[in-house]
Amino acid sequence: MLRTDTPNRASAGADAAPRRPPLYTPQERVRRDATVWTLVQGVLAPLQFLVFAVSVFLVLRYLVTGEGLGLATASVVLKTGLLYTIMVTGCIWEKVVFGRYLFAPAFFWEDVFSMLVLALHTAYLMAWWSGALDPRQQMLLALAAYASYAINASQFLLKLRAARLDQARADAMAAAALADRPHASVPAHEPAAGRLAA
Repeated sequence: MLRTDTPNRASAGADAAPRRPPLYTPQERVRRDATVWTLVQGVLAPLQFLVFAVSVFLVLRYLVTGEGLGLATASVVLKTGLLYTIMVTGCIWEKVVFGRYLFAPAFFWEDVFSMLVLALHTAYLMAWWSGALDPRQQMLLALAAYASYAINASQFLLKLRAARLDQARADAMAAAALADRPHASVPAHEPAAGRLAA
């Protein structure tokens, strides 16, 4: 057991990253790149973040000065509407790429945390519509929802970075295999390619 472990430590720098399964299989990557829903998500995500940033300013201004309640409320409602939209289109995207609407293994924890984000935004809408909370409490609830959204957005950004690293690694391995092909037999490279695609 120790003998098999020692070589792995010696090559930890080379082997640590490939041990993590790629975010997308080659087939999923093809489906991701082919579907229009990828573009839809790419448009909605920065739009939602822009509305979020403006809304945070308006909410904080109201909490500090007591002014602009109408604008702050409208901004949170708009932000929540965009959240619902990106959740629905995101479910469709996930179905096209991974074969299920929610909780695909590649984005399982992001989807789980998205449920909390959705719940807090929905709680705000209910409090606003019913008047169950006063305006200041509503704005504080909106900030709690926004904090959860910021965490969730960070999760997805980290996954986006991981996907780019996966692609760069795959490209590097393919280039290395192509460069080494004249000096090595073809079967020597086939197992590595198979592991990459798994």
